[in-house]
Amino acid sequence: MDPPATSQPQVRLQMDPEEVQHIDKKPRLGFATEENDAIHEYDDHDPESSKEAMEGLTSVFDQSRVKRSRPQKKLTKKMKNMVIEPYSAQDVIFRDVISLLGQEAVDKAIQEGKDWESPFQFREEVELTASILSSTGESLAIAPAPYPPWVVLIPFALPGETVRVRIHRNCKMYSHAELLEMITPNTEMRDDSLIRCKYFGQCAGCQYQMLSYETQLDLKQEVLVKAYQNFSDLPQELIPAISPTMGSPLQYSYRTKLTPHFDRLPKAKMADTVLDGSRPDWFKIGFNGSGTRSVIDIEECPIAAPAINEGFGPLRERIYKRLYTYKQGVSLVLRESLPTGTRPRSHSPSFGLRPQIPMGRLEVAETTSDTEKKVCVTDQRATVRERVGDTIFEYPASAFFQNNNSILVPFTSYIRDMILPEGTSPQSKVTHLVDAYCGNGLFALTLASSFKRVAGIELDVSAIQWANRNAQMNKVSEDKVSFLAGHAANIFETVQDFPRDKTAVIIDPPRRGSDEKFIEQLILFGSQTVVYVSCNAHTQARDIGMIIKQSEALKRGNKYVLDSVRGFDLFPQTAHVESIAVLRLVPS
Repeated sequence: MDPPATSQPQVRLQMDPEEVQHIDKKPRLGFATEENDAIHEYDDHDPESSKEAMEGLTSVFDQSRVKRSRPQKKLTKKMKNMVIEPYSAQDVIFRDVISLLGQEAVDKAIQEGKDWESPFQFREEVELTASILSSTGESLAIAPAPYPPWVVLIPFALPGETVRVRIHRNCKMYSHAELLEMITPNTEMRDDSLIRCKYFGQCAGCQYQMLSYETQLDLKQEVLVKAYQNFSDLPQELIPAISPTMGSPLQYSYRTKLTPHFDRLPKAKMADTVLDGSRPDWFKIGFNGSGTRSVIDIEECPIAAPAINEGFGPLRERIYKRLYTYKQGVSLVLRESLPTGTRPRSHSPSFGLRPQIPMGRLEVAETTSDTEKKVCVTDQRATVRERVGDTIFEYPASAFFQNNNSILVPFTSYIRDMILPEGTSPQSKVTHLVDAYCGNGLFALTLASSFKRVAGIELDVSAIQWANRNAQMNKVSEDKVSFLAGHAANIFETVQDFPRDKTAVIIDPPRRGSDEKFIEQLILFGSQTVVYVSCNAHTQARDIGMIIKQSEALKRGNKYVLDSVRGFDLFPQTAHVESIAVLRLVPS
């Protein structure tokens, strides 16, 4: 899935990261003019897109430090009633806080009603030494004496570093801080010469540019280790050793989608500005700053594909010329694409005689990568075309598709190899594949040649239509691969004829993971192998634990065991990691 991004309100350039999803998660379409084809407005009242809306549990306390006229007693009572959403970023951080302070200290603070009583004033500056890295990519430091047990979250700091920070937001047992000064760096880990972005340390998109790539991969392996320890609710002996993280062939220039944004235009400044087509000093298009909802003006992003960076400039210029047309905050969409004339490599050049959906505005027509010309699509209603190996995919620019094309061939090949390991006897070889949450058919179509029959299942009818178009474009017959809309009540109804002992199921749910109803259906279907792909290792670990325990509780003579877990680095320079877990059905 698409992670918290590396750009914007959570650009998966930040990881959502999905996201993590961003301003454009719940778009309210509002195309003001033909010039605005790249743009949709976001609702300022949507808590996921509003600049004024704060992140989850942090909202009340952040505002309380500014609005000092509000009685602290009422705020404390309100905060005490807040519940950390399970498996959220706050939950992940809070477990790190417990491991750092100790359960006894945290329980005592909660018992005394002091778990929301930060010892720091708003914007107070303090010197700290970082202790550990969180799975979110920030370091955690224990507040020094004479402060009571409390933790401070510090972006861009590494364990062992002494830093000066400014407190800007307080949560349950911890505070968020802004890094002001590096006093004593961790020279064993930090190498600032590796940093390629002039906005690194300000932009919230990347967290790890100062680390060697080997260190980044090690840290992401540790994220999976902690996720399964803290969230699977499984005995340690049932969790296999987490495999080393598979690196991305590209560590920069890899992102095929970028979603920069700008805020609602201030009426007062608009009234005092002569709009002559140039950028006013106060106007910023880019991504959110670290620890803030304020936009940083960014002209290019080094982790974005070259076509996107080349397309971003002309798009910015058009926006400057049309500023007066925008009434709301706006999220932009830029996607790398092959030209519409590109055909599957393995098929006849004569193929493709069918009407084409317009590509929309193309900002770039000459950027090449892997010998193929790439263009930048800036119209979210247009069609994007992408190649994964020998398979061509088309999908709407606004739709989900993995955003690092350079790793997709090893990514999908690994899944195939986990389902069809070397040395498997013909009698036990898997012949059927079910791609649940299939979207526009990424796994079903790239793996189709390895199976007798493949079925893609989706609740989204529109995604099924695109998947069927992709199958036709790649000349994959319906006898080989079929895409069908499932029903939430019985999502596996369309594949009841698949032999369970010869079938594998791939699931790739959203960040929130699968629900109990789906897991129940998955267990009852009883496929030989389950491959769980996830952009959120914490909800994946929860679901894997549920599948293992519930399959054993059914006492059907077999149960699922966790065969392997491995991370894939779809988002280098960020803290995000994609996780693939493999389950096997074995006799009880």
